[in-house]
Amino acid sequence: MEFNFRKRNIALKISYDGTNYNGFQRQNPPNVAVQNILEERLAKIFGEEISMIGSGRTDAGVHAIGQVVNFFTDGRIAVEKIPYAASGALPPDIVVVDAWEAEKDFSALHSAKSKIYIYKIQRGKILNPFMKNFAWHIRFDLDVEIMQAALNLIVGTFDFSAFKATSCTNMNPIRTIYAAEIFPESEEILTIKIHASGFLYHMARNIVAAVVEVGRHRLTLENFQKIFESGERKLFPATAPAHGLYLYKVFY
Repeated sequence: MEFNFRKRNIALKISYDGTNYNGFQRQNPPNVAVQNILEERLAKIFGEEISMIGSGRTDAGVHAIGQVVNFFTDGRIAVEKIPYAASGALPPDIVVVDAWEAEKDFSALHSAKSKIYIYKIQRGKILNPFMKNFAWHIRFDLDVEIMQAALNLIVGTFDFSAFKATSCTNMNPIRTIYAAEIFPESEEILTIKIHASGFLYHMARNIVAAVVEVGRHRLTLENFQKIFESGERKLFPATAPAHGLYLYKVFY
């Protein structure tokens, strides 16, 4: 069914805890994704079927602080009331943070210029139970300085084939990373922040996994760069766990 004939194009900024969902993108039962819940519950607010577009797919267990979606509607609710109305309709692990009326040609997916993902690592010998779904627990010592040196090597426009999933169907592996940094968010939590023109499937998590190997001194900077330049995904370590990753911000 086509929905873009409707009068209004509504954009929303969404935050969610992805722990209980099979990713963002709509799924068939019995799987439940964030998009399933949003479309079902917002339909009750707007009084009509909702079909939304997200700025990007996030995998099962991945979280979002700044996911953006848009959808067309004839519903008349004022945009400033949407976050409050949504709070009463949505489960507590999905929140509408902001709402605005977008131009008719705005697409949360196709209008995006760049994105920031962040990844959280919990340091320490003992798992913090309050972070078990929100950070990758690493018991080993990490050399943060050399991890930053590895991140510096991927800033720029490159072929990121070495960091894409083997199942990635995107034919163009060229992306631009504008900034990549690692910093202590607290004594316990390290955060890796990557701002890029776009991300290939599993690219952010694969970068994190490789950088952690450098931080553990199990992969040298020289070998990190050689594998990156080779484009051979199989030479890098397994993908970092989903639950440490957050879609942080989308730029338009």
